Amino acid sequence: MRSTPLSYRIARHVLLCVWLPALLVLPIAKAAPVEADSALPNVIERAQAKIVKIYGAGGFKGLHSYQTGMLISPNGHILTVFSHVLDTDYVTVVTYDGRRFDTQFVGADPRLEIAVLKIDAVELPFFDLAKAIDADPGTRILGLSNLFGVAMGNEPASAQRGAIAARTELHARRGQFETAYRGPVYVLDATTNNPGAAGGALLTVGGELVGMLGKELRNAQNHTWLNYALPIAELRPSATQILAGKWKPAAETPETTKPDLAYSLEVLGIRLVPDVLDRTPPFVDSVRDGSPAAKAGIRPDDLVLLLNDQLIQSCTVLRDELETIELGDEVRLTVLRGDQTPELSEVVLTAAPNEPARMP
Repeated sequence: MRSTPLSYRIARHVLLCVWLPALLVLPIAKAAPVEADSALPNVIERAQAKIVKIYGAGGFKGLHSYQTGMLISPNGHILTVFSHVLDTDYVTVVTYDGRRFDTQFVGADPRLEIAVLKIDAVELPFFDLAKAIDADPGTRILGLSNLFGVAMGNEPASAQRGAIAARTELHARRGQFETAYRGPVYVLDATTNNPGAAGGALLTVGGELVGMLGKELRNAQNHTWLNYALPIAELRPSATQILAGKWKPAAETPETTKPDLAYSLEVLGIRLVPDVLDRTPPFVDSVRDGSPAAKAGIRPDDLVLLLNDQLIQSCTVLRDELETIELGDEVRLTVLRGDQTPELSEVVLTAAPNEPARMP
């Protein structure tokens, strides 16, 4: 039998030296995701301690009386969605260890539909908004929330796994009326659009804060329910201002003597959406033909943000503030309008004392 040529044996030896280390490395490379997944329980446990359950108004006409919030300071500040649940003087928060707290309403931004609450507690675990990151489509994520209100005491918040499917602009509606938020959202490949989930935290599987789970919404074009989250980068400036005490609710302004002849929505010719709750966002439902509002260019679906440079957070606040302005004085409304290209518009209205005040 002929022996194998020396050149062939040398070549084979070289190939084995090159490929064998690579083959040995391949199983280690494939095992990396398993190692990452093994860390998930610890990531979830740490994050759950920063999630709170919020209980307030609701429980009728399909309105749930609970939602979720995330601690954003060691001193008990909570970021959550601005919703009907907060429309009561008796909002209760339950922390991860089962403690129950009454809350103080610190502030809100109706444009972003966010609110900040405060509980009387210190040295709490919290999400640092300054350390939140942006994420790209394909990023594996965790959604933590009190969906369906399953956690009533010290039970942990629910954790859902999924991925970011896309980052896009929000075009959706809640029931009949569109949401006030106009901006980018993360569309999620996870079923996070459930009762009670709003206000929950969106994290990477490494535990980095990415976003806040939004309200239950349907797509305005195809009427499918959206699983989405608002990027923290969009919420951080406003939330930081509220935390710094720069936001002042109308109730804290000095009480003003109401004039004998004052403005009202009826005088201006504006009808708002049904005001079932005190903090219903002030969307315009209809405008009376020939009224001061119609002449000034107010349109249905406009969201009133400012009245004479004062933040208007609800239908009730708009009505109350109009009653402090003497009929005949100038009224400046800043409104948000538009779907595809939302824009802020300022309109000026005036009405004489004999202006008719009829709505169809």
